[in-house]
Amino acid sequence: MEFDAVIVAGGGSTRLGGVDKALVVLDGVTFLDRVLRAVEGAARTVVVGPVRETYRDVEWTQEEPPGSGPVAGLAAGLAGGHQPVVVVLSCDLPWVTAADVTRLVDSLGGHDGSGLRDSDGRDQWLAAAYKRSSLEQALERLGDPRDKSVRRLMAELDLVWSEPTKNGDDVDTWADLDG
Repeated sequence: MEFDAVIVAGGGSTRLGGVDKALVVLDGVTFLDRVLRAVEGAARTVVVGPVRETYRDVEWTQEEPPGSGPVAGLAAGLAGGHQPVVVVLSCDLPWVTAADVTRLVDSLGGHDGSGLRDSDGRDQWLAAAYKRSSLEQALERLGDPRDKSVRRLMAELDLVWSEPTKNGDDVDTWADLDG
């Protein structure tokens, strides 16, 4: 099944001391490039955040205003796409793979979305495949997306989750890289 990808990469990385998470390097590859490799099969890939150098061409956009949160970023990234499925990933998921993305897309079925759980069993809304129509309706219900929580956006969606996996782990602190 064809899908578009939206990569949310505009956060302030305060728990990493302001270091740009997208450019943190693990095993010689930036977090952003690792996530971009996972969605190489996308019909269209949009990265939401400041333009950075990446290993392949992508579309760039910015939430309005910049820094207004991941829901605003997701809304900006959805604009103009056309595939019925959208894979949404944050740029701080260095262990996510193309096989994970394929499983998420394939497991959507009749659900609004299918997401990864991290190794602690937490739902990762920014590591999921969604039906575009479901996301668009959720954004419409929410109204202004600025500074809104992802949990609030997804509250009414029918979502299924993977078993806990390291591939769903995000990196919020330097200690997360040691785990």
